[in-house]
Amino acid sequence: WDDERIPDNLRKVVNWCVDNGAYKPFRGKTVGHFAVKLSGEEFLTSIRGSNFNTDLKERGLTRVITSGKDKVFALGAGQSQRAIFKDHPDTDCIVHFHCPPRPGAFVNFAPQWPYECGSTECGENTSQNLHDYGNGIKAVMLDNHGPNIVFSKSIPAKRVIEFISQNFDLSSKTGGPIELPS
Repeated sequence: WDDERIPDNLRKVVNWCVDNGAYKPFRGKTVGHFAVKLSGEEFLTSIRGSNFNTDLKERGLTRVITSGKDKVFALGAGQSQRAIFKDHPDTDCIVHFHCPPRPGAFVNFAPQWPYECGSTECGENTSQNLHDYGNGIKAVMLDNHGPNIVFSKSIPAKRVIEFISQNFDLSSKTGGPIELPS
């Protein structure tokens, strides 16, 4: 997590999201993901099955290298971010969490239900429905699921945090139970 390849603005935004409850626990893990593009074929992405609230510094991110449309070398996961980075070359960073929009939020909605979170199809759906909000921020709210916020490593973290604060309720969640009863 302290790797020099991770832009300071992404680290600040994710740490702020963690501190403000964006990554909800579910069965000992947290839901959502984030990533940073290193080149057209390589990125670092959060590790599925992690608890970002407690394991992030220890587990870090996984490196994903792509080749063509069908070849991926990954020590973890990373399909959903691939389409976004390809289709939006002006962006380097993605933050996704499972929280609802605030009442009156100005965000573009797209369906989530046909796609598994983190799948190739989810990434393509997200990429096709990103809306440019200006100031270097693109986003889409996947209905009954959560937002994907995409930005460049040159965008100040404060600007991204303000966008998230104005549009999303990090104290609440989308979907089913946070923890299943035992």
